[in-house]
Amino acid sequence: MAGTKTTTAPRATPKPPPRAEGATRVDVLIVGAGISGIGAAWRLKRQCPDKSFVVLEAKETFGGTWTTHTYPGIRSDSDLYTFGYEFKPWVGPPIATAEEILTYMREVIDESDLGAHIRYGHRIESAAWSSAEQRWTVRARTADGAEQVFSAGFLWMCQGYYAHDQGYTPEWPGMDAYGGRIVHPQTWPADLDLTGKRVLVIGSGATAATVVPAIAGTCAHVTLLQRSPTYFIPGRNANDLATQLRQLEIDETWIHEIVRRKVLFDQAEFTRRAREEPEAVKQELLAGVAALLPEGYDVATHFTPRYRPWRQRIAFVPDGDLFQGVASGAASVVTGEIERFTRSGVQLKSGEVLEADVIITATGFNLCADGGIALSVDGRSVKLSDTVTYRGMMFTGLPNYLWVFGYFRASWTLRVDLLAKFVCRLLAHMDARGAHAVEVKLPPEDASAPLGPWIDEEDFNPGYIQRGAHLLPKCGPKPEWRHTQDYWREKDDIPAIDLDGPEFVYS
Repeated sequence: MAGTKTTTAPRATPKPPPRAEGATRVDVLIVGAGISGIGAAWRLKRQCPDKSFVVLEAKETFGGTWTTHTYPGIRSDSDLYTFGYEFKPWVGPPIATAEEILTYMREVIDESDLGAHIRYGHRIESAAWSSAEQRWTVRARTADGAEQVFSAGFLWMCQGYYAHDQGYTPEWPGMDAYGGRIVHPQTWPADLDLTGKRVLVIGSGATAATVVPAIAGTCAHVTLLQRSPTYFIPGRNANDLATQLRQLEIDETWIHEIVRRKVLFDQAEFTRRAREEPEAVKQELLAGVAALLPEGYDVATHFTPRYRPWRQRIAFVPDGDLFQGVASGAASVVTGEIERFTRSGVQLKSGEVLEADVIITATGFNLCADGGIALSVDGRSVKLSDTVTYRGMMFTGLPNYLWVFGYFRASWTLRVDLLAKFVCRLLAHMDARGAHAVEVKLPPEDASAPLGPWIDEEDFNPGYIQRGAHLLPKCGPKPEWRHTQDYWREKDDIPAIDLDGPEFVYS
């Protein structure tokens, strides 16, 4: 009724949970020792040397994605001048193998003595926030089944966005009847021998484009089966500017920074053109592919996507190896939808049958936003899908909590660096205020506004985001309450965040 004032009963002070015996107490707990976690740990140690911290990693080694995936040819699909850290010069080829990336990460760990802070083989089961203690209690299970308990002032989630134990494979009719072997690249078997085999790779993204040329020389023949095409950028796996600067004997630190800026400048221009001149960019991308294929090849069917450029990630194909495989006859591409699996392969809705001894389902990830960790606040279970995101990094109802979700239109690690600097600035600001907790809250004028999905599918719509949209936080009505893929805006916006703004509530 108009003019009626609503009163809220005072919130009872929650009782602190029983203190866990033998809990390891730290200021910051970092989840995951992949590219995000190692970057976070390096920045924290440099900018907040007075903060104690620990990194918990479920695997028995560092690397995250680069240890999970062991399929043939595993490599980056971003250049390492921007996928690498800004503080650690990259000196290898722009597109790197998993082994090269792991070597690079190992150097970061060793050079900064981060190994002393990492606890491997610690799978986190739950994280419980206590407003009374203003701390997180994190319970992890080690490989031998023992429980380890940590008490942390701040929870820094660097575990990524997908489940590492199993990839996504659709359920097609007749899969049980297939007489060969079905393999997902994320769980590549060590004993898989493709020599002389007919191989069918289902998928159209970066993984499929990596596996096909890597096995084309060993199997009898490999066929790439895709429901619809994606965009690729073929090119030399070299950076001419870096080569020229090395010839001039420029210091590698300078080379890294100069080349990094040039790559980012070029990517910004490409992203702008993809939005403003989508048809022109589309034709340029298709021309680059057609130039590497035999004359008369059906590019319209097999390499012309249904969507405009940059609505999904565009993978770089080093030296055009995928297209070289097709041109040589060692690989072929079929575009169509699967009707069912048969005893000897796959039957398409067109009626065509593709026979194969091994089928590789390069069909994507299973989204896992919270790392499989049971979250609770003052005894109440919290799901990320019930929260609203602040700039895709903090969430309503979760104090002292930040999740690193990188970029897809630019290198993932660019956001790792941005958010790491933000966390360090936030922690220092909390100390200056004498605050032990910080939480983001929608302003009253926005609290009743309609909420939207994590990412607008008209802007970016990869399959794993669409399949897992119900697991992700909601976005609010204003730019600061949304997740963006725009590094070139965020590189200025995030450092300029007013930590005393109304969206931050300290206690």
